[in-house]
Amino acid sequence: MSTSAQAVWWVGGLALGVLLGAGLPALGHAAGWAVTPCLIVLLFLTFLELPFERAAKAFEDVRFLATVAVLNFLVVPVLVAGLVAVFDIDEPMLLAAVVVLLCPCIDYVIVFTRAAGGAYEHLLVLTPVLTVAQLLLLPVSLWAITGGDLSADLPVGALVSALFLFILVPLTAAIIVRSISRRALRVKRLVKASSSLMTPVMTLTLLVITASSTPLIVSAIAQLTTVAIVFAVFALVIGALAWAVTRALGFGARQARSVVLSAVTRNSLVMLPIVRAATGDGIGPATVVTQTLIELLILLLLVRVLPRLIPDTAMSEIR
Repeated sequence: MSTSAQAVWWVGGLALGVLLGAGLPALGHAAGWAVTPCLIVLLFLTFLELPFERAAKAFEDVRFLATVAVLNFLVVPVLVAGLVAVFDIDEPMLLAAVVVLLCPCIDYVIVFTRAAGGAYEHLLVLTPVLTVAQLLLLPVSLWAITGGDLSADLPVGALVSALFLFILVPLTAAIIVRSISRRALRVKRLVKASSSLMTPVMTLTLLVITASSTPLIVSAIAQLTTVAIVFAVFALVIGALAWAVTRALGFGARQARSVVLSAVTRNSLVMLPIVRAATGDGIGPATVVTQTLIELLILLLLVRVLPRLIPDTAMSEIR
């Protein structure tokens, strides 16, 4: 399926989710229960397509790994600290906003990177690394940015649970299925056919996210205005910085698109249960889903813009 067709599906899922969430709040609440299984299935399909034979080579690209790490774990915290200093964000929105912005995405960034023609297999390989790094560095960065006021509020159990549900379960299942497919022809055919499910599953995931989040946002829209601006400014600034860095370092087009998308995309869906555990239901989770909606709109735009902003012919690929 072409990128244009994928974008139509995704925009349709977003729009339908908003309509259902706004018109049928009870249905929106029920859709919240579907977010976790949809995300697990999406990640399973993503891991199922991991080209293991090519993925190992991603670790040889030290410059790519270093760039992604520096942007996500050094530049992003500095940017977040600056935004927190400039914008007045009330509690518990502050905790939710800082947590979600500090953590790089490990799930649907792969889907959007692939749609944008980026080196998605490089980001797939980095998934375990980014997961462990953000879990270890999140309390440290949170403490540094807020002066230690919020770091004690992070629930360790929720962090471990998110790692298990969104990484270990789908990754293990994908490894088992791929292993079986090497010996069973029918399973091998199913694995090859699974790629056709990616777009509808992604669309369904976007639908349930927006359907479940719309009632929360509508009920607290006045309070969320400032933090919504923060999320938009963050994406704009970090995206521009990442683009400038890839040009300065002479990255190939595929790697450059991956770096930009990794810097822009945050781990909102995995952080949502963590923020809920720390702040309870209400404005905290509403802050996270506000970031999700803003980010998804930006990602849909980047899927269209990045191939033009970073064309294949602009820079020679790094081999």
